[in-house]
Amino acid sequence: MSDTSPSTAGDAAATPTPRDVDARAFRDELRAAVADHDLVLVDFYTMGCSMCQAIEPVLGSVARAAEVAILLVNPQTDPTLVSEHEIRSVPTLAVFEAGPDGAPTEVDRIADGFVGAERIVAFVEGAR
Repeated sequence: MSDTSPSTAGDAAATPTPRDVDARAFRDELRAAVADHDLVLVDFYTMGCSMCQAIEPVLGSVARAAEVAILLVNPQTDPTLVSEHEIRSVPTLAVFEAGPDGAPTEVDRIADGFVGAERIVAFVEGAR
């Protein structure tokens, strides 16, 4: 995936923008994101996935419309993420929030292949 916009962490007035994170740093990045935002949408993708590539361009509009932070991560670069998050297919979109202890907790997921911006926004809104 391409490198997306820089992080808006620490800038509460800015609309979150999707950003690609290294799989090895994903756990820390996700923990920080759920601490800063009520919900975080994670796009688990792989480089050779055409449906993953088709979703990437709509994520900026999803971030603005749903006012949600978005992290993109390729779990193939850290295989423990595949089992830890039970990734069975890509793209998998998962919504996380901070649990009672502050740890990221998955709220819901979509693993239906390509889905458009309106469906992703409705999915995120439904998780609120």
